[in-house]
Amino acid sequence: MKRHEAITALTNTKGWDVIVIGGGASGLGAALDATTRGFRTLLLEAHDFAKGTSSRSTKLVHGGVRYLAQGNIGLVREALYERGLLARNAAHLFVNQSFIVPNYRWWEGPYYRLGFSIYDALDGRLSLGRSRYLSAGKTLSRLPTVNKSGLKGAVVYQDGQFDDARLAVNLAQTITEQGGVALNHMRVVDLIRDEGTGRLCGVIARDELGELGAHSGAARAAGQMHTLRAKVIVNATGVFTNEILAMSDPAKGRLVVPSQGAHLVLDHSFLASRDALMIPKTPDGRVLFVIPWHGCALIGTTDTRVAEVSEEPRALESEIEFLLNTAGAYLAKKPTRRDVRCVFAGLRPLAAPKDGEKRTKEISRSHKILVSEAGLVSLIGGKWTTYRRMAEEVIDKAIEVGGLPQAACKTRSLAIHGSVAPAPAKPLDRASPLSHYGSDGVAIRALQAAAPELSTRLHPAHPFTLAEVVWAIRDEMAETIEDVLARRVGLLWRDARAAIEAAPRVAEVFVSERAWTAARAESQIAAFTALAKGYLLDPEM
Repeated sequence: MKRHEAITALTNTKGWDVIVIGGGASGLGAALDATTRGFRTLLLEAHDFAKGTSSRSTKLVHGGVRYLAQGNIGLVREALYERGLLARNAAHLFVNQSFIVPNYRWWEGPYYRLGFSIYDALDGRLSLGRSRYLSAGKTLSRLPTVNKSGLKGAVVYQDGQFDDARLAVNLAQTITEQGGVALNHMRVVDLIRDEGTGRLCGVIARDELGELGAHSGAARAAGQMHTLRAKVIVNATGVFTNEILAMSDPAKGRLVVPSQGAHLVLDHSFLASRDALMIPKTPDGRVLFVIPWHGCALIGTTDTRVAEVSEEPRALESEIEFLLNTAGAYLAKKPTRRDVRCVFAGLRPLAAPKDGEKRTKEISRSHKILVSEAGLVSLIGGKWTTYRRMAEEVIDKAIEVGGLPQAACKTRSLAIHGSVAPAPAKPLDRASPLSHYGSDGVAIRALQAAAPELSTRLHPAHPFTLAEVVWAIRDEMAETIEDVLARRVGLLWRDARAAIEAAPRVAEVFVSERAWTAARAESQIAAFTALAKGYLLDPEM
């Protein structure tokens, strides 16, 4: 997957069947679905794949036990089914994770055991394993850092965990392999209408990189505009849906409201377990997770209504205190601000409720598909777990709106790029630092073998190597230092200070691979450093 090749395809193609705006979970899923049905498909992302909400999740593929408590059986059943498909189609990124729910009152064990037995019953033949009760002693042996005071026992259940940013990159690669075109750093700035019918017939897009994405002498001026024709346009821009919709129908009101979810990343010692902790009811009626994740402990999440959308949302002080205090009540070792390696927030795109005062935690996470009078197909809401199902439904609608030939969805059994199915008697080696690359791990090891200096670590405290940076630049359309450290190797999410320290090494690889000038390298280092400081609670410490 190379950006200069995608640009060539962009300029050489006279017309598209489907143009998808947005390179997050919804947009990538929609573009892959359309491509595999045989449609000429183009995906345009203004920043990088999964730059926004889709790389800022709690890293769970789950049915949603909270939705079960709300009685939304249909949403839970659908999500559990899709969880099973993802476990099969992207096995290299999926982890069958045990979640332990500690009980401190006599009735909690039977109560939660009953609830999870219903959860078990809904996952059918794609089950990850059955829930069961643990004694207090067994709970402490599996979760040694849990608060012991008054512990009666626990219920353990199975759910899915994944690497969201890596899945996004792999979906973009799969789109390319299937014959579609996926382009990052290409912003849609306007929609085109047919003068006769008033219907949408294309988009105008601006290349945000220009020479930054140049390759092998194919230099381009920044800001180059592209007029692109299509039979149907899909708006899958998440919390920015309203902006694209306004290009189609300026009089339309806000159809999406943002809800913020904040997360904290701590050292693994706060959990010290391969099992995750699930806090079943927080003071605001949510659930909270403390999850083992790439050698760290991830705490999340909140659900806070915010007034405005942002490309770089920041956790509120109230959210940070809530996460520290709530997790601290269940952990023997209480986390403090000084223990936080990274704080990040994502904005969930929720379909606006009819009742403006409705709390965001009560707004349905089920998705909606809307069609404007001019024919813009917008996908609103949803979550990573059900991205494939949402994509199937939105392309069904796009076929109808665009007058495309009927073609069946093919993604239920489609292997995602990199997927490696475990051998029957040998599970995937999750301990390998390259395990989340799946089949691409072979190529990265080959780079290290051919040039041993590429085995050098980006940072002494983390396993990522220079070979991964080379791979990201050559084969994963990484165009900036942020693309590499945030969404290719993921160091920013695990240790923001270490990511800042690693930025100059990444810049050196870009100088070698893309002939960056010293000025461009310094500019990129400064830009990334400024951004990464926003992921630290105390950036000056």
